[in-house]
Amino acid sequence: MHDFLTFASDADMLGMWGAAFLLLAGFALLMERRRMKRARIDGVGWVPWTGLFLTCAVIGGGLLAVAVPGIIRG
Repeated sequence: MHDFLTFASDADMLGMWGAAFLLLAGFALLMERRRMKRARIDGVGWVPWTGLFLTCAVIGGGLLAVAVPGIIRG
């Protein structure tokens, strides 16, 4: 894995970062759904899962949109 990262192009690196952000967005979506199904409505916690989901999804989608043409060409 280390050799791949050493010789990875900028498009590959952006694609990996985009996938990581989308994975984090999926986790935030899962946690928001878990919070919505909570039995005690007053024990919801302090993490803004919806905002975190939207931020990570936009960043991840943008990074992948920039990376895909370079990956296809390379």
